[in-house]
Amino acid sequence: MSDQSIPPSSSPGTVRTLLRILPFVRPFLGRTIVSFVVYVVLVLVQLAVPVVLQWIVDGPLATGDARQIWPAAGLVLALGVAEGLLIMLRRFLVLTPSTHIEASMRNTLYAKLQDLPVAFHDRWQSGQLLSRAMGDLGTIRRWLAFGVILLVGNVVVIVVGFGILFTWSWQLALVFIVASVPMWVVGFRFEHRYSLVSRRAQDQQGDLATTVEESVHGIRVLKAFGRGKHSLEAFLRQAEELRGTELEKARSIAGLWLWLLLIPDTAFALSLLGGVVLAASGQLTVGGLIAFFAAASVLRWPIESIGWLLSMTFETRTAVERLFEVLDEPNPIRDPEHPVTVAEPRGRLVFEHVHFRYQDSPASVPDLLEDITLEVEPGETMALVGLTGSGKTTLTALTTRLYDVTGGRVLIDGVDVRDLTREELRARIAMAFEEATLFSASVRENVLLGRPELDVDSPEGEAVLAEALDIAQAEFVERLPMGADTTIGEEGLSLSGGQRQRIALARAVAARPSVLVLDDPLSALDVDTEARVEAGLRRVLADTTALVVAHRPSTVMLADRVALLEDGRITDVGRHSELLERNPHYRHVISSLDDDRDTEQAPQEVIA
Repeated sequence: MSDQSIPPSSSPGTVRTLLRILPFVRPFLGRTIVSFVVYVVLVLVQLAVPVVLQWIVDGPLATGDARQIWPAAGLVLALGVAEGLLIMLRRFLVLTPSTHIEASMRNTLYAKLQDLPVAFHDRWQSGQLLSRAMGDLGTIRRWLAFGVILLVGNVVVIVVGFGILFTWSWQLALVFIVASVPMWVVGFRFEHRYSLVSRRAQDQQGDLATTVEESVHGIRVLKAFGRGKHSLEAFLRQAEELRGTELEKARSIAGLWLWLLLIPDTAFALSLLGGVVLAASGQLTVGGLIAFFAAASVLRWPIESIGWLLSMTFETRTAVERLFEVLDEPNPIRDPEHPVTVAEPRGRLVFEHVHFRYQDSPASVPDLLEDITLEVEPGETMALVGLTGSGKTTLTALTTRLYDVTGGRVLIDGVDVRDLTREELRARIAMAFEEATLFSASVRENVLLGRPELDVDSPEGEAVLAEALDIAQAEFVERLPMGADTTIGEEGLSLSGGQRQRIALARAVAARPSVLVLDDPLSALDVDTEARVEAGLRRVLADTTALVVAHRPSTVMLADRVALLEDGRITDVGRHSELLERNPHYRHVISSLDDDRDTEQAPQEVIA
């Protein structure tokens, strides 16, 4: 999903958007408010220094009373020490809460990603999700720690500061304010333009992250086909687009800074000219003039900071929009309000007039699965056979609600799978996929992934692990550097295809489910290894209900019965020998299956 941007016309206001993170901030709202107050007091302390200076110039220096100079100097020193302590206190108050808020948002986002259905992850690029989980949340954290407090605090300080300026000279203060009005006009014009550019840059960063991730994961393919240069060219094009967008952002910020520096300097010059005239005419004391410009200097940074604080705020608004695009994503596959449980788990699996189509499929496209009715009895092994694209994998995905049926029902032990909690359903049904996905963890942790109640290092965990590896014929684990405690590389790519499949099969077996769903999990094995794995599976399948997608005649022979799929429909069910005798299409499918593959790859070095 390369572009998740929101049209400007449909985007809510900046304040309304930023308020969406209030539930995450609320536990730390007290400390945030105290930090804001501390910052305002800090700048008021800074503004107190010009008052002391006025008193020194118009008092001791004007009268020549040197005894009053030292107390005044001590007061200035005390104000400086107070300023340093207040800065330290403000940082202490905001840094810890902001990291907790970021962690809370990241945990919420991760939990949402885990909860969302497979259909969502089919549509979204992983790089886009990664950029939201890392870059966008980091932007929000920095804004919460500094941006919002400085922005609101500086606005308050500017208002208070202008009030103080009026007490010394309303004429100079008025000149200063009028000369600063264009700054606010520039700021409001900057908001709309910068928001659009910032959003485009963040989306392009997500696209670039996706490209890097795909290149790293597919490095073997790129090297094997000599396409590294082509991949680099595609990356450079995307990087150049991002660079152009970042330059556009920089130009926008530079244009804003031009005005934010020019306008205050102009205001200073005009105020200085007017101040000299007022002082010469006796309408303003020398001390008042010095204090006025000392206070104006204190106000200069709050005024100039408005530019980068606005840009940080608009970037944060975009980050919040991107975060809530994921958090607001509806999840059609949810736990029922009133879940039921299976009273006596036996493993009877029934497809009852099942239909399925993807949500975004055009109405003119027929259902992928049409009126599927199939019963798998407890302890029975049912093979699914059909040509490529007939719907075998899609049918198996419906058992654990990776997708939900669009018509009909899937029942386990007489209960609609939609009436069970997903946790209970997936504890009763385990799956092994053709594309075996492993995690950057030890072999032990990968195999026992489906048994969270087990202590992986306990004797019981060791027994379950040994049995599962034995059934999957994964004796190669003993030859790894640290045996079952060896950490395998990302996605298991440090292992051969057959090794990954055997560990994934062991993981499904170790879960000890009522129903075992196998989506051609032996495709990467050579014939001899497959025969040994099938012998081990026969022991498991003797008392476990199994639904097996078969792409080899030898796999079909594992089954008690076979279901033939043709264009999304089950056209025949029976024993292998019966279907061979009566169904020409079945004979055609069986003859097209390749039973001579020897695709077990040589073990590669395991990355610990």
